Amino acid sequence: MTAAFLWAVSFVAVKVALDAVPPLVVVALRLAISAACFLPWVIAMGGTRGIGGRGLGRLFVLSLFGTSLHYGTQTIGLQYTTASNGSVYTTTGPITILLLSALVLGERITLRKAAGVAVAVTGVLVVMGAETLGAFELGNIKGDLLILASIVMWGLFTVFGKRMTDELGALRVTAWVTILGALTMVPFGWCEARAAGFEITKTPVDAWVAIAFLGIACSFLATLLYFVALGLSESQKVGVYLYTIPPMTAVVAALYLGEVITINLVVGAVLVIAGVALTERG
Repeated sequence: MTAAFLWAVSFVAVKVALDAVPPLVVVALRLAISAACFLPWVIAMGGTRGIGGRGLGRLFVLSLFGTSLHYGTQTIGLQYTTASNGSVYTTTGPITILLLSALVLGERITLRKAAGVAVAVTGVLVVMGAETLGAFELGNIKGDLLILASIVMWGLFTVFGKRMTDELGALRVTAWVTILGALTMVPFGWCEARAAGFEITKTPVDAWVAIAFLGIACSFLATLLYFVALGLSESQKVGVYLYTIPPMTAVVAALYLGEVITINLVVGAVLVIAGVALTERG
């Protein structure tokens, strides 16, 4: 739940950062900061000792699904489709995890888990409200497919991340995934900065604070907590907590940006929490 809360706050932080910094540069800096946080632990744990070349390759693929390629694909997709489409598609994430975990890990989809997911989805749709859902259109197919692809990547990241967590431990997997993701993303961020004529030295203080929060609290702490939870529970149960992000984001936006807390938010949040509780007991 703590990881979900930090990710909920991240949407506000991203909005602040994007006012002054190009999107891929934000992702690159975010991952670079979180990688720096993990680096001392990686050194203390002996680097690649006990992982081997094959294990490092699996971690690299995992880092693409959960960090660089996932964030990059999602960002590019949002340039070609509407925000309404993107927000609706993100609600399919835990469903993707539910199906992939059943296919790959053999986790059983019980009636209670399915009911919990249904209740949680209903809660998210209530939070969005009729106006947002009414604005949903089939936009540019390229953007829609990229958003859906990024969600499938996160599902694969969660499912295969659990398997590697069982083998190597949550801290080690999270550290290497973040570091490898940063190494992959930094060149793309550098190229975007060059193409856009962006000078990092002119980044305002509030943007740096937002990026630092994204790197330390979200990509470092939240991702670590997410993997620890994967090591202690089924990926289906962990994944459903992602449904709590939209209501919490709305609350944070109301407090920080002055947005109004509507009855849709209150009713939807209750449904989301009920759905999570039902799935957790499944």
